[in-house]
Amino acid sequence: MQISEAMDGEVLILSVQGRLDSNTSKELDEVLVQQIQSRPAVVLDFSSLEYISSAGLRVLLKAAKQGRAGGGKLALCCLSPHVREVFDISGFSSIFSIQNDRAAAVAAVS
Repeated sequence: MQISEAMDGEVLILSVQGRLDSNTSKELDEVLVQQIQSRPAVVLDFSSLEYISSAGLRVLLKAAKQGRAGGGKLALCCLSPHVREVFDISGFSSIFSIQNDRAAAVAAVS
């Protein structure tokens, strides 16, 4: 898994590439814990995310809770049909702001 960072105004965009599973979720967890504490708005771009497991979902749930507790906002965008299906089946689609593209996700957290 690779994570790249970019800024769109005051919004931090984290692009996640590869697989988010039990072997890689710790890396994203560490990045999210650090960034959510220092940034009020974070977008996760999953356009290059191939797979997400329950370990990855746990990391995202933890980040969402931390963000809400600190008054921050988190949005997801560009989910592939397979990844979107995981969110829908697990009920996580109702927990997160999921947008079709990066611009909509940035607008959702701004």
